[in-house]
Amino acid sequence: MENKTHLVDEITGHRRMRRNRKADWTRRLVQENRLTVDDLIWPIFIIPGTGILEPIPAMPGVNRMTVDKAVEAAKEAADLGIPALATFPNIEMELRDETGSNSLEKNNLINLASAAIKKAVPNIGVITDVALDPFTSHGHDGILRGNEIVNDETVEQVARAAVYQADAGADIIAPSEMMDGRIGAIRQALDAAGHQGVGIMSYATKFSSGFYGPYREAISTGGLLKGDKKTYYIDPANGTEAVRDAALDVEEGADMLMVKPGLPYLDICWRLKEAFGLPTFAYQVSGEYAMIKAAAANGWIDGDKVMLETLLAFKRAGCDGILTYFAVEVARQLAKK
Repeated sequence: MENKTHLVDEITGHRRMRRNRKADWTRRLVQENRLTVDDLIWPIFIIPGTGILEPIPAMPGVNRMTVDKAVEAAKEAADLGIPALATFPNIEMELRDETGSNSLEKNNLINLASAAIKKAVPNIGVITDVALDPFTSHGHDGILRGNEIVNDETVEQVARAAVYQADAGADIIAPSEMMDGRIGAIRQALDAAGHQGVGIMSYATKFSSGFYGPYREAISTGGLLKGDKKTYYIDPANGTEAVRDAALDVEEGADMLMVKPGLPYLDICWRLKEAFGLPTFAYQVSGEYAMIKAAAANGWIDGDKVMLETLLAFKRAGCDGILTYFAVEVARQLAKK
């Protein structure tokens, strides 16, 4: 045994990595990254009506909720220490049209939710998206003219919608429609309306991904979509293009950057953080959530362990926070610790 130990020491040069892993206290002492409740943003889905919690079949444990229920959810989130919510509307089909005109209604569903949440829970952040897909009859993020999503007309509309969202109480505008020039236009519109303190979290690198399916079910756009979104979302094969896209958003005044989806794009998270040093976030999207939930329900994985492991991976990749449907589950677990 002594000879074998001596041989191992010769091979390793007396460097034994397991020394720092041998006890719980040493593992905690040398842990490089930690997940806390401060890292969590909770996306929620808003529907018309009162007193309704409507389960989303493809996203077990996630509900669409009316504004009054969203206020209750915001109170729970704040009590758990979750810093912010990201709200997404599922409006009536009769209000959707080719241009997403309901996005410009001051008292539309998303703005009513923002106002109600900020009135009841002023200490929680509200993050809103100005993409037009929840408002269009064709399911695209912008205005459809013929077979083209028109860039500049869409930018003009989302900039106007951003002002209404800020008027309603949104703290951060998070544009996800991936039109060119949108960050600068939104910044200019917000500043002109006196909303210099409202931030912009750019969906800087939103990829044309297969992971969005359950989300589209949640906002009822899946069956509406004509064609695909490849003309404005980023090709999953293109990392350098994604960095260039983010660089333009930084130049135009983005305060924060987001990578969407999350886990398949950890390399992009790292590259953006290294390149720009801005607060960087990942969106653990509906498909990522659904896969973990489905595998856990079948007993194939330890759902809680995998949930925490994936979120910690975002921190290791340089993210300052994560938008995740697991936010409340994670916050409860962290509170127990």
